[in-house]
Amino acid sequence: MNTAELVDLGQQLRVDSVRAADAAGSGHPTSSMSAADLMAVLLAHHIRYDFDRPAHPGNDRFVLSKGHASPLLYASYKAVGAIDDAELATFRRLGSRLEGHPTPRRLPWVETATGSLGQGLPVGVGIALSGKRLERTGYRVWVLCGDSELAEGSVWEAAEHAAHEHLDNLTAIVDVNRLGQRGPTRHGHDLDAYARRFQAFGWHTVEVDGHDVDAVDRAYGEAISTSGQPTAILARTLKGKGVEAVQDREGLHGKPLPDADEAIAELGGRRDVRIHVHEPPAARMLHAVRAGHLELPRWDKGTEDGVATRDAYGQALAALGTGRGDVVALDGEVSDSTRAELFAKEHPDRYFECYIAEQQMVAAAVGLAARGFVPYASTFAAFLTRAYDFVRMASVSGAGINLVGSHAGVAIGQDGPSQMGLEDLAMMRAVHGSTVLYPCDANQTAHLVGAMASLEGVRYLRTSRGKSPVIYGPEEEFPVGGAKVLRSSDRDRLTVVAAGVTVHEALAAADALQGQGIAVRVVDLYSVKPVARLTLRRAAEETGCLVTVEDHHEEGGLGDAVLDAFVDGRPVPRLVRLAVRTMPGSAAPDEQLHAAGIDAESIAAAARLLVEEAIVR
Repeated sequence: MNTAELVDLGQQLRVDSVRAADAAGSGHPTSSMSAADLMAVLLAHHIRYDFDRPAHPGNDRFVLSKGHASPLLYASYKAVGAIDDAELATFRRLGSRLEGHPTPRRLPWVETATGSLGQGLPVGVGIALSGKRLERTGYRVWVLCGDSELAEGSVWEAAEHAAHEHLDNLTAIVDVNRLGQRGPTRHGHDLDAYARRFQAFGWHTVEVDGHDVDAVDRAYGEAISTSGQPTAILARTLKGKGVEAVQDREGLHGKPLPDADEAIAELGGRRDVRIHVHEPPAARMLHAVRAGHLELPRWDKGTEDGVATRDAYGQALAALGTGRGDVVALDGEVSDSTRAELFAKEHPDRYFECYIAEQQMVAAAVGLAARGFVPYASTFAAFLTRAYDFVRMASVSGAGINLVGSHAGVAIGQDGPSQMGLEDLAMMRAVHGSTVLYPCDANQTAHLVGAMASLEGVRYLRTSRGKSPVIYGPEEEFPVGGAKVLRSSDRDRLTVVAAGVTVHEALAAADALQGQGIAVRVVDLYSVKPVARLTLRRAAEETGCLVTVEDHHEEGGLGDAVLDAFVDGRPVPRLVRLAVRTMPGSAAPDEQLHAAGIDAESIAAAARLLVEEAIVR
């Protein structure tokens, strides 16, 4: 396209953005209008994409980080013929593919869900990592960002990671339109302020008038020709560009234009320009999965001194990497503690060190999953709280990622509460469609690590620091959604439900109570979500009372998971919950468990009290 045609295409994208928001009665047309020329040049001259084959391995990848500007994205889809005008008019309606913020669940051309600002660039880094280090097909990743979201720390985690990895296949296009939701941004139109920041992280930068289509064209060409570092194109634009009533004016964010017909006339009227984007180059199919022999590690039941579940995780992950070429691992600079270092040593080409940047770690996992890989991302359970919004948005994307939180609970001992994951089960259980697993021994851990690779959605595995007895044989099976009954008789007076470290405390308590003539059933609830409803219901019916014991805060953890078994009108059993209710300090692991009231002695005391109360009644 020549200059006039590019300008005309930009105007069409503005008109269709205005029309879509007007039909919906809501949306963000002014945020779309500022970036219309940036998108027009990208579509017409630079992006290589086959819209009939969104999975084509040679396709460039585009991420709309400023997801509220979805009218611009959908107007672009119309311009390339991916959707028609009738579908454009369904924007934000019930059942429409054209949601207020785009998601890959609905549209095959969307790489990741956006709308929570500051996430598009971090995920784009993950996609670019896949392209440069794993797939090597030569595709480029284009990320359109807003200037407001550059206030998010996650953007700068992404910037540093991208520069460290020399991702010259990544271009961030920053729409510097000066206005955020409630008023001006921190730096307004000061492009140099943004350039200094990107340059400090090691990026090549280009400052440009975002409405000069020829200048934008040259900027994209410069990005493509830059080698060894990512490029940030900083484009000065005007929010609501082209319509005097809204252009560069405050107070109009997230609102349809006051008079759409008048605005469309001012923009030159409706158009129906169709463009053909460049075809992607021929490329091999997405990473051939090199399948080896999958042999998970095995431990003999009763192994002397026990095995930490974090150690079992590391060994199982390394074995899984040998058996499956699509498995990749990421870690937040604690791989010697999480034991992800075992995977890194055996499969360095598929290991990604994210340093202490948990948001970027989870985002990179989402990007790698978008490219068909099966990522395992690990750090201390406590530190995953920093990345929770990325976990939440991974669910919105339908991303298949495996998260592993080590050093969970008070059982870590002397490090104290800042290092103790005591909220993680609640956090991960609340994620839509998630799976939450908490193994208690090495063989169980290995089995679940392998099973996670074939599950859907967000999967979370909780591991422990200290060594635990190996109570299961290597041939034992642990289906997701199941539980193991470890002690049972027809004389059981109550059931203790435990997971992870508290399973061993429950077994010790049951042995002590058995010597006192009190039979106790013990259930290992290794699958916290989904929960083994039938096992729990049967235990409640046969023993009359359930006691849950967990190395986690009371809210949202194991006890609440157990209650899920009785939500469909079934009578709720008598339930006693032992959990961490105080703020821990520093102490030895056994002292921590006792202080929290979740050790064998505390479980036995609670059981005796329940039996005595039952006798009195």
